[in-house]
Amino acid sequence: MRRSTFCDEQGLFRSTDEDEWDAAAYPIVAVHLGAREGEEIVGTVRIYEAEPGVWYGGRLSVERAHRKQGVVGRGLVHKAVTSAHGWGCRRFLALVQAANVPFFEGIHWRSLEERSFHGHPHHLMQADLASYPPGDEPRPPPGERFR
Repeated sequence: MRRSTFCDEQGLFRSTDEDEWDAAAYPIVAVHLGAREGEEIVGTVRIYEAEPGVWYGGRLSVERAHRKQGVVGRGLVHKAVTSAHGWGCRRFLALVQAANVPFFEGIHWRSLEERSFHGHPHHLMQADLASYPPGDEPRPPPGERFR
């Protein structure tokens, strides 16, 4: 799904969007349980701890058919931030494409600065942790997917 969004659709990367953070990241997936074949992954995001207490979210990807109302994206962001918050996050950041800044501002994020990433305008944004109570699920081993 990430390749489809970031390579094929948006052209941010050539053949893969994978980087050094993927090995330590926690991928989170959104699953549509009412799909014809049982389950269908409709969105994904990854989170990782860059330094003690400082977490990043990234590579938020939602299937086109599920983007219009923002429900899947909001759910993924909420799960990402509350999970990290429960695991000791004191600061949660993300590098967000400029076109998506209003979406994030609407869910309690603020822009810290503008940046260019792979030739495209982005904003470094920070979540308001007071709006995202800490989750209570145990921290799985890195790389293990959870919902």
